[in-house]
Amino acid sequence: MEEILNLRGAGVLCHISSLPNKYGIGSLGKEAYDFCDFLVKSKVKYWQILPLVQTGFGDSPYQSVCCNSGNPYFIDLTELCSQGLLTKEELKEQEEENKNIDYATLYNKRYGVLRKAYSRFNLQNPDFLKFVEDGEFEDYALFMALKTEYMGAFTSFPKEYKFRDKSALKKFKNQNRLEYLFWQFLQFEFFEQWKKLKAYVNEKGVKIIGDLPLYVAADSSDVWAKSHLFELDEDLNPVCVAGVPPDYFSKTGQLWGNPLYDWEEMEKEDYAWWINRVKSAKRLYDVIRIDHFRGLDRYFAIKNGEPTAENGEWRIGPKLNLFNAIEKELGLVDIIAEDLGILDDGVIELRDKTGFPGMKILLFAFDGNDDNDYLPQNTAENSVTYTGTHDNDTALGYLNTLGEKEFKTFKKQLRSALKSEDVSYPVISREDCAAALVICALANKSNLSIIPVQDLLLLDNDARMNTPSLSQGNWQFRLQKMPSRYHSATLRKYIKQFNR
Repeated sequence: MEEILNLRGAGVLCHISSLPNKYGIGSLGKEAYDFCDFLVKSKVKYWQILPLVQTGFGDSPYQSVCCNSGNPYFIDLTELCSQGLLTKEELKEQEEENKNIDYATLYNKRYGVLRKAYSRFNLQNPDFLKFVEDGEFEDYALFMALKTEYMGAFTSFPKEYKFRDKSALKKFKNQNRLEYLFWQFLQFEFFEQWKKLKAYVNEKGVKIIGDLPLYVAADSSDVWAKSHLFELDEDLNPVCVAGVPPDYFSKTGQLWGNPLYDWEEMEKEDYAWWINRVKSAKRLYDVIRIDHFRGLDRYFAIKNGEPTAENGEWRIGPKLNLFNAIEKELGLVDIIAEDLGILDDGVIELRDKTGFPGMKILLFAFDGNDDNDYLPQNTAENSVTYTGTHDNDTALGYLNTLGEKEFKTFKKQLRSALKSEDVSYPVISREDCAAALVICALANKSNLSIIPVQDLLLLDNDARMNTPSLSQGNWQFRLQKMPSRYHSATLRKYIKQFNR
């Protein structure tokens, strides 16, 4: 394998859900095109987003009902209106004044209006018929139709459906064909809109970086359809679940609850499931960021039922075998390795053998330790520098949490880093530091630097996207308006200055 992303560039991290509009959550409509235009004016080459998937319980894009799905909430309602599938009055009823995303309201209102659009859709549309016949969302549509009928997790389905009796599923599909096709319709509309948006973005010279979660949700069509590829008991419940032990994100670790892969079974099938997943992601994105990359070297297994992630064991993952299989089938794939957390020689070796760039987080850099791997002077070109990620405080939010002694240390090291890059910028207040972090990220040696939109706008922790140790109140951040000409000019200035 070889190094990729070896040309200097800059990107902005902003998920689709965070885009501003009148309808409660960002969509693939005008606001997405406007955000792309902002990136183009700013000379930004990359737009990073979080997983596009349909979310399940908790609204996390890292816990999906189907790992290859598109989120129905992102379907542009104005486009459905222009197709004659919604009336202007129905569109008006979807307007929301909430500052952040209210998922309870969305769930109660959005699926109702999407069903109205579906009731007016021509099910004989040739493109739609081909979409259904291709079968990519066969398991998903059946899964969602069954959940509509029986509610709850798939492990509570009647036995014949839970264990996928072929004749029973065929009968259910025939008897519930309209419901089955509703879920196909949602995916059809999503991907039609996504294809148009991605074509526009790419034509403007911007590439999309998309996230690929390492794990899938326990209650998903993925586990239901391919249960033999996961470590499950005879009742299809996870034996052990995924997470990470205590680290700088959480004192009790992170208990994600995802079922673990049965890597021996995956290997018997030449990693076909994973290859198909990466192939689907490659169609969606120009660059794939693999979340929790270290879990492919070694992964943490926690017995199902444990209250925290403090007790568990490390197990050996597929290592390079998986990536050799992917490259053999798909050729070189542009991948960023999210190599954060507890690292050891094994994951570092895996990252280096693949040639994938790892991640450097500036919020972790300025702690007074000159050997800190995240410091700009310790950063290699084949890496991606972020001020922070969707799992962190915003830059200003983090700085506001520091005591005076910690802030003084942070400020001193940040000034030194800027000086080494020949950057002159006043670093006095905490807001100065937050702005300087953005400049420092763009100035350093990493081939690619990504700025979360919250840090570009110097927002505090009210704009934080996710707190890993909290199960509620996440994924709700929204822009109230598009970034301004000032923000565009600032980005453009430093992108030019630092040859990005």
